[in-house]
Amino acid sequence: MNIHEYQGKQILKQYGVAVPEGHVAFSPEEAVKAAKELGTDVVVVKAQIHAGGRGKAGGVKLAKNLDEVRTYSKELLGKVLVTHQTGPEGKEVKRLYIEAGSDIQKEYYLGLVLDRETSRVTLMGSEEGGMDIEEVAANNPERLFYEEIDPIIGLTGFQARRMAFNINIPAKLVNKAAKLMLGLYQAYVDTDAAIVEINPLVVTGDGQVVALDAKFNFDANSLYRHPHVMEMRDYDEEDAKEIEASKYDLSYISLDGNIGCMVNGAGLAMATMDTINYYGGSPANFLDVGGGATAEKVTEAFKIILSDQNVKGIFVNIFGGIMKCDIIAEGVIQAAKEVSLSVPLVVRLEGTNVELGKKLLNESGLDIVAAGTMAEGAKKIVELVG
Repeated sequence: MNIHEYQGKQILKQYGVAVPEGHVAFSPEEAVKAAKELGTDVVVVKAQIHAGGRGKAGGVKLAKNLDEVRTYSKELLGKVLVTHQTGPEGKEVKRLYIEAGSDIQKEYYLGLVLDRETSRVTLMGSEEGGMDIEEVAANNPERLFYEEIDPIIGLTGFQARRMAFNINIPAKLVNKAAKLMLGLYQAYVDTDAAIVEINPLVVTGDGQVVALDAKFNFDANSLYRHPHVMEMRDYDEEDAKEIEASKYDLSYISLDGNIGCMVNGAGLAMATMDTINYYGGSPANFLDVGGGATAEKVTEAFKIILSDQNVKGIFVNIFGGIMKCDIIAEGVIQAAKEVSLSVPLVVRLEGTNVELGKKLLNESGLDIVAAGTMAEGAKKIVELVG
């Protein structure tokens, strides 16, 4: 789950991380009021969307008076920003962050992420902060520095200071930068974050080390432990189908293709999508119903898939272990009848209660194409859709 920049800064402030003062605004009037309260010569008007690259897309404006704040707010609210992370459809701006301007002397990058190779949280840093950090990582990886963090000890002061020196923080500000990194790490751990990024981290003219931006992504499996984080969820920034799926504890992600997939197990889901691609098709979604689904849960999953207007066919690929094939069959039948199924449906069942599951499907009266293997099923659905 993602949150907005201003929400991330609220969290960082609780851990002693220096951030500029600012207020969220949902209208030009609220933006002007916020700017008055800040009382600074320069105010930054920032579009709040769950995507990076806002600056290049025109989503960050410097206002030198209240009239400019009003003008920029009217311009940004309701605007669809298209960045390298939103895709061509972009995201509509529905809220702004009105922030005090900063006297920026130098920009840096800091990030915390779980490294899959080491299974440890890793602190990343670079003196090439700003809007093009992705290009730095791709073209000049030697400019990125890493500190692998021991989960028992946590980030040490030594590691934080070494990172500060590596990214060329001014010597007199190294201790301030190290303190900020330690606070950032504690925020990461305490909130069960998956990714935290500060881009840019800046050194200001008055000798402060400040987080000028904040990106948080949280492990969805841990959100039950953090109700204060859940309250920050902005449903307007998420796919409606993914929101609906989360209500039924379904793992669902929308994709750009036209073949809906219903699978149990993330590994099988990935293999199913790869096989569909191999035969020339394109998956419309990733949907894992899990190991303990009920017929009602499967029914809802089926409805969610069919709510996507791009879906021209469905491939159900179930390997029954904990999940029983007859439960899947009952859910498919129930859902197909409720939504008046009008697209091709290919079903491959294998495992626990497979014969009962096949019997239920065969006697359902539905127009279902049976498949014996994943490859056969993928090939058939691609042919039917094509």
